[in-house]
Amino acid sequence: MIVVTGATGSIGRELAALLRGRDALAAVRRPAGDLGIPHRIADLERPETIGALLSPGDRLFLNSSIWPGFADAHRAVIDQAARAGVAQIVTVSVRGAAPGGRLATGLHGVVDAHLRASGVPYAILQPTGFMQNLPHDFAGGVMYGSYGTAPVNYIDARDIAAAAAALLTGPAGPSGDHVLTGPESLPHDRIAEEIGRVLGRPARYVDLPVPEMTAHLERRGMPRPQAAELAALMAEIGDGRWASTTTTVEDLTGRPPRPLSAFLTDHKDAFS
Repeated sequence: MIVVTGATGSIGRELAALLRGRDALAAVRRPAGDLGIPHRIADLERPETIGALLSPGDRLFLNSSIWPGFADAHRAVIDQAARAGVAQIVTVSVRGAAPGGRLATGLHGVVDAHLRASGVPYAILQPTGFMQNLPHDFAGGVMYGSYGTAPVNYIDARDIAAAAAALLTGPAGPSGDHVLTGPESLPHDRIAEEIGRVLGRPARYVDLPVPEMTAHLERRGMPRPQAAELAALMAEIGDGRWASTTTTVEDLTGRPPRPLSAFLTDHKDAFS
Protein backbone atom coordinates (compact mmCIF):
# COMPACT_ATOMS: atom_id res chain seq x y z
CA MET A 1 0.00 0.00 0.00
CA ILE A 2 1.03 3.60 -0.62
CA VAL A 3 0.31 5.93 2.33
CA VAL A 4 0.13 9.60 1.37
CA THR A 5 0.56 12.40 3.92
CA GLY A 6 -0.16 16.01 2.99
CA ALA A 7 -2.89 14.73 0.67
CA THR A 8 -4.91 17.95 0.78
CA GLY A 9 -2.01 20.16 -0.31
CA SER A 10 -1.05 21.29 -3.80
CA ILE A 11 1.25 18.30 -4.37
CA GLY A 12 -0.75 15.77 -2.35
CA ARG A 13 -4.02 16.31 -4.20
CA GLU A 14 -2.33 15.85 -7.55
CA LEU A 15 -0.54 12.75 -6.30
CA ALA A 16 -3.76 11.25 -4.91
CA ALA A 17 -5.41 11.74 -8.30
CA LEU A 18 -2.50 9.96 -10.01
CA LEU A 19 -2.81 7.06 -7.56
CA ARG A 20 -6.54 6.58 -8.13
CA GLY A 21 -7.25 2.88 -8.70
CA ARG A 22 -4.10 1.75 -6.90
CA ASP A 23 -3.73 0.44 -3.37
CA ALA A 24 -3.30 3.87 -1.82
CA LEU A 25 -4.48 5.59 1.36
CA ALA A 26 -4.46 9.27 2.30
CA ALA A 27 -3.60 10.24 5.88
CA VAL A 28 -5.57 13.43 6.61
CA ARG A 29 -6.27 15.55 9.66
CA ARG A 30 -9.99 15.85 8.88
CA PRO A 31 -12.44 14.03 6.57
CA ALA A 32 -11.76 14.69 2.88
CA GLY A 33 -14.11 13.02 0.42
CA ASP A 34 -12.81 14.41 -2.86
CA LEU A 35 -9.29 12.99 -3.03
CA GLY A 36 -10.03 10.02 -5.28
CA ILE A 37 -8.43 7.53 -2.87
CA PRO A 38 -9.59 6.29 0.55
CA HIS A 39 -8.54 8.28 3.58
CA ARG A 40 -7.97 7.75 7.28
CA ILE A 41 -7.71 10.34 10.03
CA ALA A 42 -4.09 10.73 11.15
CA ASP A 43 -1.91 13.67 12.10
CA LEU A 44 1.80 14.33 11.62
CA GLU A 45 1.74 16.09 14.99
CA ARG A 46 0.85 12.69 16.44
CA PRO A 47 3.36 10.49 14.62
CA GLU A 48 1.99 7.30 16.14
CA THR A 49 -1.24 7.82 14.17
CA ILE A 50 0.77 7.70 10.93
CA GLY A 51 2.71 4.70 12.16
CA ALA A 52 -0.54 2.84 12.83
CA LEU A 53 -1.35 2.99 9.10
CA LEU A 54 1.95 1.42 8.01
CA SER A 55 2.78 -2.23 7.41
CA PRO A 56 5.89 -4.06 6.18
CA GLY A 57 6.52 -3.39 2.49
CA ASP A 58 4.40 -0.22 2.29
CA ARG A 59 5.54 2.97 0.59
CA LEU A 60 5.21 6.30 2.42
CA PHE A 61 4.91 9.73 0.82
CA LEU A 62 6.01 12.21 3.48
CA ASN A 63 5.16 15.85 2.90
CA SER A 64 3.61 18.79 4.71
CA SER A 65 3.77 22.54 5.04
CA ILE A 66 6.22 24.08 7.50
CA TRP A 67 5.23 24.69 11.11
CA PRO A 68 7.29 25.05 14.34
CA GLY A 69 7.21 21.32 15.09
CA PHE A 70 7.94 20.28 11.49
CA ALA A 71 11.39 18.74 11.96
CA ASP A 72 10.56 16.83 15.15
CA ALA A 73 7.32 15.47 13.70
CA HIS A 74 8.86 14.35 10.41
CA ARG A 75 11.78 12.66 12.15
CA ALA A 76 9.36 10.84 14.44
CA VAL A 77 7.29 9.66 11.47
CA ILE A 78 10.45 8.40 9.77
CA ASP A 79 11.23 6.41 12.93
CA GLN A 80 7.68 5.00 12.93
CA ALA A 81 8.09 3.98 9.28
CA ALA A 82 11.43 2.30 10.01
CA ARG A 83 9.89 0.27 12.82
CA ALA A 84 7.00 -0.71 10.55
CA GLY A 85 9.40 -2.01 7.91
CA VAL A 86 8.26 0.14 5.00
CA ALA A 87 9.88 -0.48 1.64
CA GLN A 88 10.49 3.18 0.78
CA ILE A 89 9.91 6.78 1.90
CA VAL A 90 9.50 9.44 -0.76
CA THR A 91 9.69 12.91 0.76
CA VAL A 92 9.51 16.47 -0.55
CA SER A 93 12.38 18.69 0.52
CA VAL A 94 13.69 21.82 -1.22
CA ARG A 95 16.63 22.54 -3.49
CA GLY A 96 19.70 23.38 -1.46
CA ALA A 97 18.35 22.01 1.83
CA ALA A 98 21.00 21.64 4.52
CA PRO A 99 21.06 21.64 8.32
CA GLY A 100 21.68 25.19 9.51
CA GLY A 101 20.17 26.74 6.39
CA ARG A 102 17.69 29.58 6.51
CA LEU A 103 14.04 28.86 7.31
CA ALA A 104 12.63 25.87 5.39
CA THR A 105 16.00 24.96 3.86
CA GLY A 106 17.39 24.31 7.34
CA LEU A 107 14.33 22.41 8.60
CA HIS A 108 14.26 20.21 5.52
CA GLY A 109 18.00 19.68 5.83
CA VAL A 110 17.56 18.29 9.34
CA VAL A 111 14.79 15.93 8.22
CA ASP A 112 16.70 14.82 5.12
CA ALA A 113 19.77 13.96 7.20
CA HIS A 114 17.63 11.92 9.57
CA LEU A 115 16.04 10.04 6.67
CA ARG A 116 19.40 9.26 5.08
CA ALA A 117 20.60 7.78 8.40
CA SER A 118 17.38 5.85 9.10
CA GLY A 119 18.20 2.75 7.11
CA VAL A 120 14.92 3.03 5.18
CA PRO A 121 15.22 3.15 1.37
CA TYR A 122 14.41 6.71 0.35
CA ALA A 123 13.93 9.19 -2.45
CA ILE A 124 14.30 12.86 -1.49
CA LEU A 125 12.64 15.22 -3.96
CA GLN A 126 14.37 18.62 -4.01
CA PRO A 127 12.22 21.01 -6.06
CA THR A 128 12.76 24.68 -6.71
CA GLY A 129 10.04 27.29 -6.10
CA PHE A 130 6.44 26.30 -6.78
CA MET A 131 4.65 28.02 -9.65
CA GLN A 132 1.51 27.63 -7.52
CA ASN A 133 2.90 30.33 -5.19
CA LEU A 134 3.06 32.95 -7.95
CA PRO A 135 -0.63 34.02 -7.79
CA HIS A 136 -0.12 34.95 -4.13
CA ASP A 137 3.27 36.55 -4.77
CA PHE A 138 1.82 38.69 -7.57
CA ALA A 139 -1.36 39.63 -5.70
CA GLY A 140 -2.50 42.99 -6.99
CA GLY A 141 -0.21 42.62 -10.00
CA VAL A 142 3.01 43.43 -8.10
CA MET A 143 5.61 41.16 -6.52
CA TYR A 144 8.25 42.46 -4.11
CA GLY A 145 11.46 40.53 -3.52
CA SER A 146 15.24 40.58 -3.09
CA TYR A 147 16.11 38.12 -5.85
CA GLY A 148 18.04 40.60 -7.96
CA THR A 149 18.38 40.06 -11.71
CA ALA A 150 19.61 36.46 -11.87
CA PRO A 151 17.37 33.73 -13.32
CA VAL A 152 15.42 31.72 -10.73
CA ASN A 153 13.71 28.40 -11.40
CA TYR A 154 10.09 27.53 -10.68
CA ILE A 155 8.37 24.16 -11.10
CA ASP A 156 4.70 23.21 -11.40
CA ALA A 157 3.59 21.21 -8.35
CA ARG A 158 1.83 18.83 -10.76
CA ASP A 159 5.25 17.77 -12.03
CA ILE A 160 6.49 17.15 -8.49
CA ALA A 161 3.45 14.92 -7.92
CA ALA A 162 4.12 13.06 -11.17
CA ALA A 163 7.73 12.43 -10.15
CA ALA A 164 6.57 11.17 -6.74
CA ALA A 165 3.98 8.88 -8.36
CA ALA A 166 6.63 7.38 -10.66
CA LEU A 167 8.88 6.62 -7.69
CA LEU A 168 6.08 5.25 -5.50
CA THR A 169 4.61 2.95 -8.13
CA GLY A 170 7.80 1.67 -9.74
CA PRO A 171 10.41 -0.65 -8.26
CA ALA A 172 12.08 0.84 -5.19
CA GLY A 173 15.44 1.68 -6.70
CA PRO A 174 18.58 2.81 -4.91
CA SER A 175 18.18 5.61 -2.40
CA GLY A 176 19.03 9.08 -3.61
CA ASP A 177 18.22 12.75 -4.00
CA HIS A 178 16.32 14.10 -7.01
CA VAL A 179 16.63 17.79 -7.88
CA LEU A 180 13.41 18.77 -9.68
CA THR A 181 13.18 21.89 -11.84
CA GLY A 182 10.96 23.44 -14.43
CA PRO A 183 12.28 23.58 -18.01
CA GLU A 184 13.45 27.20 -17.88
CA SER A 185 14.80 29.73 -15.40
CA LEU A 186 13.89 33.40 -15.69
CA PRO A 187 14.66 36.59 -13.77
CA HIS A 188 11.63 37.88 -11.91
CA ASP A 189 11.08 40.84 -14.19
CA ARG A 190 10.75 38.38 -17.09
CA ILE A 191 8.34 36.28 -15.02
CA ALA A 192 6.26 39.41 -14.48
CA GLU A 193 6.27 40.12 -18.22
CA GLU A 194 5.09 36.58 -18.95
CA ILE A 195 2.32 36.85 -16.37
CA GLY A 196 1.19 40.15 -17.87
CA ARG A 197 1.25 38.73 -21.39
CA VAL A 198 -0.84 35.67 -20.55
CA LEU A 199 -3.30 37.52 -18.32
CA GLY A 200 -3.61 40.53 -20.59
CA ARG A 201 -2.93 43.05 -17.84
CA PRO A 202 0.22 44.60 -16.35
CA ALA A 203 2.30 42.76 -13.78
CA ARG A 204 5.63 43.89 -12.40
CA TYR A 205 8.40 42.80 -10.08
CA VAL A 206 9.95 45.29 -7.64
CA ASP A 207 13.40 44.36 -6.39
CA LEU A 208 14.38 45.67 -2.96
CA PRO A 209 17.66 45.51 -1.03
CA VAL A 210 17.50 43.05 1.84
CA PRO A 211 16.97 45.71 4.58
CA GLU A 212 14.11 47.30 2.62
CA MET A 213 12.54 43.92 1.89
CA THR A 214 12.78 43.07 5.56
CA ALA A 215 10.91 46.27 6.43
CA HIS A 216 8.33 45.54 3.72
CA LEU A 217 7.64 42.10 5.16
CA GLU A 218 7.40 43.56 8.66
CA ARG A 219 4.78 46.03 7.46
CA ARG A 220 2.80 43.07 6.15
CA GLY A 221 2.80 41.51 9.62
CA MET A 222 5.79 39.17 9.59
CA PRO A 223 7.92 39.20 12.78
CA ARG A 224 11.28 40.87 12.19
CA PRO A 225 13.51 37.78 12.69
CA GLN A 226 11.57 35.77 10.09
CA ALA A 227 11.32 38.78 7.78
CA ALA A 228 15.08 39.29 7.86
CA GLU A 229 15.72 35.59 7.23
CA LEU A 230 13.26 35.46 4.32
CA ALA A 231 14.70 38.55 2.66
CA ALA A 232 18.23 37.17 3.03
CA LEU A 233 17.10 33.80 1.65
CA MET A 234 15.65 35.53 -1.41
CA ALA A 235 18.99 37.21 -2.02
CA GLU A 236 20.81 33.88 -1.69
CA ILE A 237 18.45 32.15 -4.14
CA GLY A 238 18.95 35.09 -6.48
CA ASP A 239 22.71 34.65 -6.63
CA GLY A 240 22.32 32.10 -9.42
CA ARG A 241 22.21 28.90 -7.36
CA TRP A 242 18.63 28.21 -8.55
CA ALA A 243 19.32 29.04 -12.19
CA SER A 244 20.41 25.66 -13.52
CA THR A 245 17.87 23.10 -14.71
CA THR A 246 17.80 19.30 -14.58
CA THR A 247 16.19 16.56 -16.68
CA THR A 248 15.00 14.70 -13.58
CA VAL A 249 11.26 15.18 -14.14
CA GLU A 250 11.49 13.76 -17.64
CA ASP A 251 13.86 11.01 -16.52
CA LEU A 252 11.33 9.86 -13.92
CA THR A 253 8.04 10.46 -15.73
CA GLY A 254 8.91 10.15 -19.42
CA ARG A 255 7.75 13.68 -20.25
CA PRO A 256 9.27 17.15 -19.79
CA PRO A 257 8.06 19.46 -17.02
CA ARG A 258 5.48 22.12 -17.80
CA PRO A 259 6.78 25.57 -18.76
CA LEU A 260 5.60 28.69 -16.97
CA SER A 261 3.37 29.61 -19.92
CA ALA A 262 1.41 26.36 -19.57
CA PHE A 263 0.96 26.91 -15.83
CA LEU A 264 -0.28 30.46 -16.38
CA THR A 265 -2.74 29.37 -19.05
CA ASP A 266 -4.14 26.68 -16.76
CA HIS A 267 -4.32 28.93 -13.70
CA LYS A 268 -5.47 32.31 -15.02
CA ASP A 269 -8.33 32.43 -12.54
CA ALA A 270 -5.96 32.03 -9.58
CA PHE A 271 -4.44 35.44 -10.37
CA SER A 272 -7.76 37.23 -9.99
